[in-house]
Amino acid sequence: MNNDIRPIGLFDSGIGGTSIWRAINQILPYENTIFLGDSLNAPYGQKSKDEILNLSRKNVEWLLKHDTKLIVVACNTATTNAIQELRSEYKVPFIGVEPAIKPAAINSKTKKVGVLATQGTLQSKKYSEAQIQYPDVEFINQIGYKIVQLIEQGAVHSLELKNLVKSYIQPMIDKNIDYLVLGCTHYPYLTPILNEFVPEHIKIIDSGTAVAKRTQKILHDFNLLKTDSLKGYSKFYTNKDVHILESFIKDLGTTEKIDF
Repeated sequence: MNNDIRPIGLFDSGIGGTSIWRAINQILPYENTIFLGDSLNAPYGQKSKDEILNLSRKNVEWLLKHDTKLIVVACNTATTNAIQELRSEYKVPFIGVEPAIKPAAINSKTKKVGVLATQGTLQSKKYSEAQIQYPDVEFINQIGYKIVQLIEQGAVHSLELKNLVKSYIQPMIDKNIDYLVLGCTHYPYLTPILNEFVPEHIKIIDSGTAVAKRTQKILHDFNLLKTDSLKGYSKFYTNKDVHILESFIKDLGTTEKIDF
């Protein structure tokens, strides 16, 4: 089997995609990775499809210059609005991130599923088509206004963020959801807040593990795996505040601010 040491590339509208990196690194610790956080343009959720597509192309071009063998679009909004075009324009394999509504819909007993996501994701054609597949399930969709901005500011433990999250989720709880889908890669960082008030019977799910398993499969199928069993390097780049990025990474790799 070929030992492909080229890195996996990941990009997001900011630091949220590091949650996807964590999931990938957990099952593929030998792979080299390069993460690009476009925090300067965060959030993508309120931008037009054309803006999202152009920013995504820019991110892909940057990652390809660093010889990436596969690119993970570690952003729900960019996936739902741009991944089809990216796949048609570039030869490199792409892995997308979409809200994990399938397992929630299939396993829900109350047939009521809460989905917290960005405006760009919830209003996308791709998400609308996904919901239609489960006509017996009521999806209680909530746009997470301002959540990404606060996380990007490093205000993960702020009272403002806690109150905001509770105002979005409590109505879902009151409507008897038994699954809560976190439909943005920034949102897994809300887990400590959610654990404070979301009842234990409500299962909270995100896309991280599914994306990591899909990445592993594509690397295997395309003979792109790094097989030397040496721990891989991880490089993280941002075009905004490198100190906030570092606070999320906590010495798991090198960080660097770039003009981009």
